[in-house]
Amino acid sequence: MGEENGFAGEVSNGEAAAAPVSCLCTYADEGSTESQRYHAARRTLLEMLRDRGYAVPASEINLSVQEFRAIHGQNPDVERLRISVAHKFDPSKRIQVVFAGPCLVKVSGIRFIAASLPNRESLTGVILVLENHITKQALNALDLFKFKVEMFQITDLLVNITKHVLKPKHQVLTEEEKQRLLKKYSIDEKQLPRLLKKDAIARYYGLEKGQVVKVTYSGEITGSYVTYRCVW
Repeated sequence: MGEENGFAGEVSNGEAAAAPVSCLCTYADEGSTESQRYHAARRTLLEMLRDRGYAVPASEINLSVQEFRAIHGQNPDVERLRISVAHKFDPSKRIQVVFAGPCLVKVSGIRFIAASLPNRESLTGVILVLENHITKQALNALDLFKFKVEMFQITDLLVNITKHVLKPKHQVLTEEEKQRLLKKYSIDEKQLPRLLKKDAIARYYGLEKGQVVKVTYSGEITGSYVTYRCVW
């Protein structure tokens, strides 16, 4: 009787049997917003470095937010979030990621970062993650670094843009691949479509002027096709 008409919770006396109901609140993240943001940004940064050819352990990328909180707590210390990795094929290339913290970045902050970089003589680049504005004087102080300095707002790192379903696949060509491409079509790099250096994809891969990217588009209507773009 209780399962008549397909309703397992129905009983013969007309009273509804209590059934366990999943509440949406059970799926809510009870951790701090700060730890969630830092975890997401750190993961994107690790994926970015991996895609640039740096040696990044998969275990670090796949660290869950719960595991991240177990290590760094609900209010992570930005100093402990620093990342330092070497390139897989050229260990002499080493880059470090520094989180600047929530405060306004002033000259004193840049000087502190410069002084606190370990083995900075061996570094070839620094990625500075900002949560606030950086003053004009602080920007000028970046001359203290003898290598390339890239800056990203943490809000730009909460999602990996290369994973977006509508984004075409990008592949950075080596110098040899670039030269073969130009020779094959008897063209100069200036004749290729342009990709601005400030473009989000160019910034993700850390591209410099003159580098060429193979872009593969795929869609149900347009089908699959390839084009090449040169960074300017």
